[in-house]
Amino acid sequence: MRLRRRRTDELEPAEIDAIRALTVAAFGDDEEERFTEDDWQHAVGGTHFVLSVDGALVTHAAVVEREIHVAGRPLRTGYVEAVATDPARHGAGFGSIVMADVTTFIREHFELGMLGTGRHHFYGRLGWVVWPGPAFVRTAGGLRRTPEDEGFLMVLRTPTTPDLDERAPISCDWRPGDVW
Repeated sequence: MRLRRRRTDELEPAEIDAIRALTVAAFGDDEEERFTEDDWQHAVGGTHFVLSVDGALVTHAAVVEREIHVAGRPLRTGYVEAVATDPARHGAGFGSIVMADVTTFIREHFELGMLGTGRHHFYGRLGWVVWPGPAFVRTAGGLRRTPEDEGFLMVLRTPTTPDLDERAPISCDWRPGDVW
């Protein structure tokens, strides 16, 4: 087993192809869940966590820097994207191995960690908690509420996380595709 951290610009074209194939397979064909080009672009530009077993890619996650605001206060946030495990390898603990390293990385480098998911138990075991406050996206026209994302946003406190009111509004910058 080999777990590597690689910046996007350090990935070889064959690694990028393998990661993209893995994420497409892991997310499936369902229109609501499938992995899109926008999803890939959200994962680009950060640090990729790549787990291989016997030379084959089995799990991937990426952490990109985003500015998340809580009650209007900007926080340097490690945002988790493109978490995927080979469907044939589910249940073997590979996702937990990668996410434990992701969690450590975020705690060492960011004020806050954040991700969007419905798999609360999986991430909760690693210290992630659901954000109970309202969610918004920052647009050119101002804040726009994203109630469809509420209950699916999880945060990770780090040693440098300031005191936060978890009932306060949380907001992200606008981007194509899923804003969160």
